Amino acid sequence: MPNSLQNLASFVGRVLIAVLFVPSGVGKALAFSGTTGYIASRGLPLPSLGAVIAVFCELGLGLLVLFGYKTRISALLLAIFTVAAAIFFHNYWDAGAAQVMMQKINFYKNLAIAGGLLSLVAFGAGAWSLDGSRR
Repeated sequence: MPNSLQNLASFVGRVLIAVLFVPSGVGKALAFSGTTGYIASRGLPLPSLGAVIAVFCELGLGLLVLFGYKTRISALLLAIFTVAAAIFFHNYWDAGAAQVMMQKINFYKNLAIAGGLLSLVAFGAGAWSLDGSRR
């Protein structure tokens, strides 16, 4: 693949990943008490700390991935967060019959997103990024 197409693909990939995380992080920050309540409803300890971690990961790490700054570590942390979210919030094996399919789809989507993030860990942000401009 020519470098220009590779650079375009990595840039668009980062933008599409960020489109998922950044607005979600903003929403969690703006509705912080609701986020905390939802985390508490799942039986997780320290829901306020969990909400802070979720906002940091989705908004903070999402922006770092978007701009391609410290991309490998940001993407790794975001992948770990995404797998944890799948396990704790999309645990289809414990869902009621009406929710099993939806939770199963979301669980596997989270795993696929983590896979995409691990590609950023492996290959970096590409030339059209802050990381690329520092080389």
